[in-house]
Amino acid sequence: MKNANLSWLFILLLLVVAAVVGVFFPSGFGGLNDPNISTGDTAWMLTATALVLLMTPGLAFFYGGMIHSKNILSTMLQSFIAMGVISVIWVICGFSIAFGDSIGPDGYGLFGNPWTFFMFKGVTGHTDPDLAPTFPLALFAMFQLKFAIITPALITGSFAGRVRFRSYMLFMVLFSLFIYAPLAHWTWHPNGFLRNWGVLDFAGGTVVHMSAGFAALAGAMFLGKRKDFGQEVRPANIPFVLLGAGMLWFGWFGFNAGSALGANSTAALALMNTNTASAAAMLAYLFYDMVKGKKPTGMGASIGLVVGLVAITPAAGFVNVGSSIFIGVVAALVSNYAIELRSKTRLDDTLDVFPAHGMGGIVGMLLTAVFAQEVGLIYGEFTTFLYHLLALLIVGIFTFGGSILMYKITDMIVPLRVSPQGEKVGLDISQHNESYDFEYKSDKML
Repeated sequence: MKNANLSWLFILLLLVVAAVVGVFFPSGFGGLNDPNISTGDTAWMLTATALVLLMTPGLAFFYGGMIHSKNILSTMLQSFIAMGVISVIWVICGFSIAFGDSIGPDGYGLFGNPWTFFMFKGVTGHTDPDLAPTFPLALFAMFQLKFAIITPALITGSFAGRVRFRSYMLFMVLFSLFIYAPLAHWTWHPNGFLRNWGVLDFAGGTVVHMSAGFAALAGAMFLGKRKDFGQEVRPANIPFVLLGAGMLWFGWFGFNAGSALGANSTAALALMNTNTASAAAMLAYLFYDMVKGKKPTGMGASIGLVVGLVAITPAAGFVNVGSSIFIGVVAALVSNYAIELRSKTRLDDTLDVFPAHGMGGIVGMLLTAVFAQEVGLIYGEFTTFLYHLLALLIVGIFTFGGSILMYKITDMIVPLRVSPQGEKVGLDISQHNESYDFEYKSDKML
């Protein structure tokens, strides 16, 4: 207990140091009279940024409703805490590593200079010709922050019920700085090598969902099986799952349509494709379940619609609405089958993050290269598809291998897995001294 208190003291001191350093790096807020500012684009990006943030509480309900009731609060808090940790890390140097001055040869940037936007130095109300040509750079930084927040939160479903809270926070920092931010630079920075190869990722199918999926697979393997693995665990609260899925669907309009970076026709196309793919995927997932002799369930509908959202994300602004139906249906069938296969293995991916988000992201990435207007495979262009295959290999190795390394480093500093007793009691009590079970709390209070 004493060592635990010291570790929290150290974390608190780091936050205090960051707060003091921040005083000496005021970013200012110039650019209020920048003639390039479009009020329409700015208004839409403010709205989209708020919508994307809503996705993380939505994910908390989505995951929290699926888990055993003894872990529901801890699972939800793992999503909520990402909003705090990543917000601070993003200001210090995360945004700079993702979108700062590129380090690497022309057209082959590997990561951004951490000093470029250190403590948001230079992140002001001015536009930026490369990143935010018609709205403030500060708003672009905030929009991208929401993507950085939800990515480590997505990973938590793979090791739900057995991870130590402070270890997860450390892993989240390492993952964001050394996996997520460089991958965002490769894919979205003007000098990123994947972008310059012509790899298409409209809103994060590769950067967010594939990276989270491979990191989740690595986490499930690294932490091993739960003590009650193989036993039937009833979801804590199906209405929570439905609520979370609905919030994700709603917030995803900001995720995808906002990635058009303006109030324009591309944003409208992305919104239309997002809704259509999600609807098609939900239906395909349910119908496939019924073909297998199962009943239609709220859980199945929720998983299906989220898989559709994941799969259309890289393609949202590049394909027509007919292609979005195809992408949603194929992704739903692939993920449904992948979840079934995973259930027959000894891999304990608690909430099936890799079969849903990882496989959904992979399917979406590859089908983007098939259907993308003018450069897709169906238009006779093979180059984009081949580069997407190469990018899949590179991103898979980097995110899986890099995440294993981050887990090992974290485990060396603070053991990742809770004690067997803590796991048996549940993380709500062992990690947070809270419980979703009101009667249990009442008994303790008495």
